[in-house]
This record gives sequence, structure tokens and C-alpha cells, in this order.
Amino acid sequence: MEALFVGKFRSQLWFVLLISFLLGSILLFFYHSAITGGDQNNGVTFLVNNFVNVIQDRKNKSIDFAVNSSHRTITLSTNYHNSTFELTTNRNSGGQVSQEKNETIEHISPSLDSCSGRYIYMHDVPRKFNEDLLKDCHSLIKWFDMCQYISNLGLGPKIENSERVLSSKGWFATNQFTLGIIFHNRMKQYKCLTNDSLLASAIYVPFYPGFDVSRYLWGFNISVRDAASFALVKWLTQKPEWKRMWGRDHFLVGGRPAWDLRRQTDDDSDWGSKLMLLPESNNITLLSVEASLWNNDFAIPYPTYFHPSKDVQVRKWQKKMRRMERRYLFTFTGAPRPNSAGAIRGELIDQCQSSSTCNFVSCLHGAKKCEDPLKVLKAFQSSVFCLQPTGDSLTRRSTFDSILAGCIPVFFHPGSAYAQYIWYMPRNHTKYSVFIPRNDLKDRKVLINETLLQVPKKEVLAMREEVIKLIPRIVYADPSYRLESLEDAFDIAVKGVLDRVEAVRRGIKKGKDPSIGFAEYNVTKF
Repeated sequence: MEALFVGKFRSQLWFVLLISFLLGSILLFFYHSAITGGDQNNGVTFLVNNFVNVIQDRKNKSIDFAVNSSHRTITLSTNYHNSTFELTTNRNSGGQVSQEKNETIEHISPSLDSCSGRYIYMHDVPRKFNEDLLKDCHSLIKWFDMCQYISNLGLGPKIENSERVLSSKGWFATNQFTLGIIFHNRMKQYKCLTNDSLLASAIYVPFYPGFDVSRYLWGFNISVRDAASFALVKWLTQKPEWKRMWGRDHFLVGGRPAWDLRRQTDDDSDWGSKLMLLPESNNITLLSVEASLWNNDFAIPYPTYFHPSKDVQVRKWQKKMRRMERRYLFTFTGAPRPNSAGAIRGELIDQCQSSSTCNFVSCLHGAKKCEDPLKVLKAFQSSVFCLQPTGDSLTRRSTFDSILAGCIPVFFHPGSAYAQYIWYMPRNHTKYSVFIPRNDLKDRKVLINETLLQVPKKEVLAMREEVIKLIPRIVYADPSYRLESLEDAFDIAVKGVLDRVEAVRRGIKKGKDPSIGFAEYNVTKF
């Protein structure tokens, strides 16, 4: 009897040990799954959203621990970049613990990471590609000294508001070619800038190609003009960040029209550098004040004279522009371009000077009025419409100065704005502008004065309001500050790049060739 009891006891002991071992193994399995991101079972869900086949082990960004007392549910949630791990344990009314099984979490927001999908990594490029270029500021552009304009983080000298044309703060004598510096300094203040390239959704290259090439546009051979472009591409392609998407998540800011960086031939007499025609550059997105016909070029606004540091400065300026008395029907600020193909400026000037309702501000031979921000803005503020013909290229800085002044732009070529600033302007261009085909003007089929007088007053007021609403979108905030809620031109550019890169990633996941359409020459673009 005693032997039977002992044998039974040993059997029960072994049974208890076996059960304990199995339970311990199960708990160890869950623990291992939590640490390594294991299989998707027994209430453990590990969602991964990474680029194609790249598996990245990241440090957790945040850990949430929540207890729901009414349901006695304990949830441990760990958020990683592009991944979320969630383990839920229920404690029932009897105090027993159970793991929820076979549950699918359809959507887990990256709750506590407002920068998820918005991180940008900025390459630490050698100084010769940016800061060293500015040291020789006297020779950046042949025709004038740029030294004063690169001050104040690229905004230029502060403007004295002696004529009370401007509002109280945020005004600088900004040169149209300093956008690369302004953008770089704004990026340094970007909320979602990261030092960890594995977190980044896009990669910014702080090269100043506009200033690099402008030094050598006159009197230098192509070897000199292209040297920095070849050096930059070589540097980039040796970096691990390049190899993830072969550069398709990289972007840079041109600072000049994109055509200046797309020299078609290797003839010394041809214009510009060939930075954006190098094979590797086909995978880079270029932001410039004027895009070319290639699909990896995107236009962003020219810098204006206004660089607010607070939202209230923008709103006060908008309010001021709504109250302006506009005594002229239309204004043209510029000079003739007699040698320019398809030039219509001569006709514009003739019609303007023959009309009592037009204000002509001559910029012939570098007239000082056109270099004075106060004179330019005062002219635009006093006019209902502002004429924006093509000049040396399709676009003009004047377009954005006129919008800043609440003046409705009048365009003569779709490539001057409509096909350029697609991230910034309403798709329905009649909401904020007037279009007069330039051939109709060349053939003298239309009179500008009559055309503009035919626009109903109600439509004029609606267009002006739309123009004034555009102001926050076309100015670059002071790089020393961040606007509280308004999106400026920098914010919209960054969003456009992030959306573009994300679209490429989605296409790759679907098995599409990312090179198709990315940088193709598009003859129908304008």
C-alpha cells in the first residue's frame, strides 16, 4: 500500500513538473517574441512597414503601458519606426490571466510619434559643397557682389520701413538666388530632422549647385563648371544611404532655374553645368525656382522680401493687403527683352504706357526702382492686376512679389506658373489669375486694358482674396524661428518630396520599376 502511494505521488510530481516546464516554455516563447519581434500568433502582433526586403532593427521610440480597469485589460504597446508591437493580456473577473488569440489589429497609429513618415536625414556633406562657397561671396555672381545678401542666414539685410509700405517685422532685402542657403537653414530647424538615417523617409543633400555654377558661367570651360557636380555624385554614391533606394529618396535645392544645371552638350560655349544630367542624378529630385521638362524637377517659389517669425505677422500683413486702395488697373515692372524668342514685353510696355490705368515701372539698365523692395512692393500694392510675362526664362520672382502684395497676376504662358508650382497654386488657375495667350498679344488680337476691365468686380474681389490666402504658402519663414500653425513654402516643399518618395516606395512594393517615369523628359509638361 505504501509503495502504491509513493508511486502515485511520484507520478503526480512528474506531472506537475511537466506542466510547469510547458508553461515556462510558453511564457519564454512570448518573452522571446516580444524581444525579437517574432511570429504573428497567440495575441502577439508585429507589423512591419519597411522598404522592400530591408529589415532594420531599431531602438524603440516609446513604450506605452495602459490598464483598462473596467475590462481588466493590460496592454503593453511598443512603437518602433515603421513597426508596432502590441501584446495584450486580459485578466478576467476570477483573477485568471489569459492571452487573447487569433486577433488581427487592422490599424495601429504611430500614436506618440508625430514625425512618423516625416523624418528627414541631412547629409553632412564636405564644406566645399556649401559653406566654403560662401567664403568667396564677392565672386558668386559676376555682375554684383553677393556678400550682403548671404547675411542673416541668406535673407539679406533688414529693410528699414521708412515709407510705412511694409508691416513692422520680418522684412529683408532678399536676393532671388539665395534660396539654397535659406532652405538649408530652414532644414536645420525642421521639427522632424533626424541624425539617424535609418529613421528617415527622405534624404536632404545640402549642396548649393546654383552658387557653384554661377561662379563659372562666363569664361570657364566645362571641366571647371562640372567639377563639383562629379565630386558630389561620387561622394553620395559611396554612402550607405544611397544604396537603399539608389538615391530615389534624395533631394537637393538648385537655387537657380533647373536649366542652369542641365547643360545639353559638352561644348564650352553651352550654358550651365550638367549636374542633373549625370546618370546618378536621374535618381535625385531637384527643387528649384523654375523646373525644366524632366520629371524629377519640381518648382518651388522664389524667395520674397517677407520672412515672418510668427503666424500673427502673416495675418497682419494679409489684413493690410485686404484694405489697400488700388488706384491702377494694372502694373508692369520690368524691361524689354527684344532679343528673346517670342518676346512680348515691348508690346506690354507700349500698351501700358498708352493707358491711363496702367503703372509702368521701368527696369531698363538696372533702374534703381526695380532693386528697391519698397518701390517694387508699393507699385504692386497700388494695382489690381500685375503683368507677369516671361523674361530670361519662363518664370519671374516678380510673380511672388505681386502675390505678396495682393496683386492678381496676369500670365501669358502656362509655364510661368500653372505647370510650374503645382504644389502651391490652385489647380483651377482662374481662381487666382488671368491668362492671356501670348500669341494673341503678339498678333495684337487683344488689348490688355479691355480684357481686364471685362472681369466682373465680384470675380476680381474673389481672385484677390484667393491671392491673399496664398501668401503664407509662398513665403519662407525666418530660419531662426518656426511658425506656430501656418505652413510656409519650405513646409510645402518638404511635404511634396515626402509624398513623392512614399509613392515610389509603394510602387516598388507592388513590383513596379521605380525608374519608369521618375526622371523622364516630358515634352508636354508645359
